[in-house]
Amino acid sequence: MSKAGTTLAPPQAQAALKAPPGPRKARSEQQNLAGWLFALPWTVIFMVFMALPILVSFVLSFTDFGIANLQNPFNLHFIGGQNYTKLLQDQTFQQSALNTLIIVVIGVPVNIALALMVAIGVNRGVSFVRTIFRVGYYLPVVTSFVAIAVVWRFLLDPDAGLVNNVFHMVGLQGPNWLGNPALALPSVIFVIIWRNIGSGMIIFLAGLQGIDTTLYEAGKIDGAATFALFRYITLPMLRPTLLFVSVLTSIGFLQAFQEPFVMTQGGPLNHTLTTQMYLYQQGFNFFNLGYASAVGYVLFVVIVILAVIQFRVLREA
Repeated sequence: MSKAGTTLAPPQAQAALKAPPGPRKARSEQQNLAGWLFALPWTVIFMVFMALPILVSFVLSFTDFGIANLQNPFNLHFIGGQNYTKLLQDQTFQQSALNTLIIVVIGVPVNIALALMVAIGVNRGVSFVRTIFRVGYYLPVVTSFVAIAVVWRFLLDPDAGLVNNVFHMVGLQGPNWLGNPALALPSVIFVIIWRNIGSGMIIFLAGLQGIDTTLYEAGKIDGAATFALFRYITLPMLRPTLLFVSVLTSIGFLQAFQEPFVMTQGGPLNHTLTTQMYLYQQGFNFFNLGYASAVGYVLFVVIVILAVIQFRVLREA
């Protein structure tokens, strides 16, 4: 029997308290060792296929490693920051950086706005209709990126594409969507946005369903209009979700590669060449691996800076 006001500890806890410090420490070490053994396969895979290549690429960015070093990898020269200074004078890299900047500045806000609008519409719809729209909007996300780009390349074909055929049906001459320097990049941005709406929509939908409905009921009782409810209830409550979607979308758009690579190969005249494509060209077409590594780390620094800015602007006060 225990005294009044006290509770009996579980038998495992009593045994642990009665055990001397030595056995308890040995048992803890055994548990830690078992945990490390279970994590060892993934840790080895991470170190070999991720951590080591990241470290090697960082070292390569300060060397002149190129196609001549494929037979003798250790016959390289450390050139300091010459690869990084060369980027400042590389007009092709500057063009790719400008194209990537345009994709991010236009694509990210439009993608987030459309994803939020679709999520609100789906959240308010009938249950059966909501399921259909969820699948419809999310299907491009789980479909092969290359397949989507190939389909859109045929849809935007100037001669036999479905889009221009619709123009012909109404007596208009459709433009060369992917061959015109003024239209190629907007066309690629449109496809990237169309493909990514579903992922943002699903995340926003989860955030909307986590908002307490009594807040909207109280607002309606106070006479708040629909826009006021959205501004003063939905947006503040979605701030963490908005931050998450914004960071993920920005990283994805900064790394845009599949759509321009399949649809335009970076043309015409490098007007759809992205930084990620330029990295691929330097590293795998020309085997300038040192220079390509420098491009990759510049892109990495930009991603980190943009993420920090977004956290400072969108984080909760």
